[in-house]
Amino acid sequence: MRKYIVPGLLSLFALLPLQARQGMPRLQKQGTATQLIVNNEPFLVLGGELGNSSASSVEDIRRIFPKLQRMGLNTVLVPAYWDLLEPEEGTYDFTLIDEAVHQARQNRLKVIFLWFGAWKNSMSCYAPLWFKENYRKYPRAHTQTGKPLEIASSFSENVYQADSRAFARLMKRLAAIDKEEATVIMVQIENETGMLEDARDYSPDANERFHAPVPQALTDYLLANKQTLHPQMLEKWGKQGYPLKGNWQEVFGADIYTDELFMAWSYAQYVERMAQTARAIHNIPLYVNAAMNSRGRMPGQYPSAGPLAHLIDVWHCAAPHIDLLAPDLYDEGFTAWVAQYKLHNNPLFIPEIRLADNNGVRAFYVFGEHDAIGFCPFSIEDAPDHPQSPLIQSYARLNELIPLLARYQGKGLANGLLFDEKNRERILWQDDLKITCRHYFTLPWDPRAANGTPWPEGGGILLKLNRNEYLVAGSGIVIEFEHRNEKNAVPPQPLGEDGFTANGENKDRRKAEMWSGLRAGIGSVDEVAINGDASFRYIRRLNGDQDHQGRHVRIPSGQFSILHVKLYEYK
Repeated sequence: MRKYIVPGLLSLFALLPLQARQGMPRLQKQGTATQLIVNNEPFLVLGGELGNSSASSVEDIRRIFPKLQRMGLNTVLVPAYWDLLEPEEGTYDFTLIDEAVHQARQNRLKVIFLWFGAWKNSMSCYAPLWFKENYRKYPRAHTQTGKPLEIASSFSENVYQADSRAFARLMKRLAAIDKEEATVIMVQIENETGMLEDARDYSPDANERFHAPVPQALTDYLLANKQTLHPQMLEKWGKQGYPLKGNWQEVFGADIYTDELFMAWSYAQYVERMAQTARAIHNIPLYVNAAMNSRGRMPGQYPSAGPLAHLIDVWHCAAPHIDLLAPDLYDEGFTAWVAQYKLHNNPLFIPEIRLADNNGVRAFYVFGEHDAIGFCPFSIEDAPDHPQSPLIQSYARLNELIPLLARYQGKGLANGLLFDEKNRERILWQDDLKITCRHYFTLPWDPRAANGTPWPEGGGILLKLNRNEYLVAGSGIVIEFEHRNEKNAVPPQPLGEDGFTANGENKDRRKAEMWSGLRAGIGSVDEVAINGDASFRYIRRLNGDQDHQGRHVRIPSGQFSILHVKLYEYK
């Protein structure tokens, strides 16, 4: 690799011991949420992951990082390539690592490094050539028919030692240049680990271990955690009668999903050893990411045995030094996927999601609904950086909201909202209120609702601050507040934008049943900005046409806002 000297970089690193210690990044619990703590403050990752090859040259790093700062990101996920870090066995080059850290500091960004080591998207494509060529020393996984794969065997001690040695050198470099500054806030070990073509490795070493007894550590874990196991694990083990001894097929049954469990144990044990090495050198949060078991695919058609939700018990048992299992999301059914990974024993972090215009509202949703640690569209350098871009608007508002969201995470006071043309409405019940939340295009006077215009996703956060006091933030949403005891015998008539009845009728409404009960009214709606201490800065009062004469609170599609709402009661 070509060598670069970064102006001022060596002197910058030399001065690090003189800087005030900010505290190592860490995870801590607040209520039901797990928060990432950076510089001793809760930190929400408003991030983006670079494309696979976008950090492979100093020129690209220097070009991309200023753009990300302009876009309002606070974190960038950066590949750390084994083949470029150790191009010759035992010879290490940290030029790209140093430059990424330097550019992050120059552009007020945090970094999460992704170790592209033995496996990336299952394959060993980022292993150095000296490793790939020596397949006898560094053996490959095999299919059931004996076909060798471009996948290093997780059962090989030589493979582990080579991978771990390089990874340890990376962690030592981070400890040397960043222990005081805390620019690097997490590390991902490997990338979308898993077997392809078959559900498990059929190499001789793998076959021997598959027919050996299931490790007692796993059966002890299953027994101790039986009441909280993932439903799929509990069902699979239960079908065999919950045995505690036997080989993999005797304990879990003879099928492809047992092959996957066996392989998951191997991968997780391998990663656990990597994690222990990292903790001993530079103790910052560690995670693993998973390619989804989607589209009706079987294990091996998707990366079998990766850190998937239904395998969480195997991964937790075999890799306790990994902090979380993170989903990479590229399929339909976003809300269902994220719900699978926000579990009582797993916080939600999205290190990859397909880059799209709906990223902005989806980020609001996961922070509001699931107390997410972070949200990171993939190939972020390809996103537009103009101020009206939905993601830039979204991140601008979320950056303001971080101190407020951090204060309320895990306390059951926030909801995430996400709507499209099929899923238009959600009803929430809080205190004495019925809160009806809808897509903005459900407003009857918006012509885009019925003229064939595709409905963009609308989403946001509803945060309860106090009784009858809320914060509404996001884009493309409408919210109505009613007292739960309101009684009205006559169905409401459709109203026009002016608040008058849309179409006249001859029906006599004077014979309706008399009204009873309290009503909820909108006292005020103020558009606000959020200061660093979580206080509000008034921008403007929204009344009249902007709240439909006190009937609802709304944020139009394509516009991201933060609204402070006060309610009152009357009768």
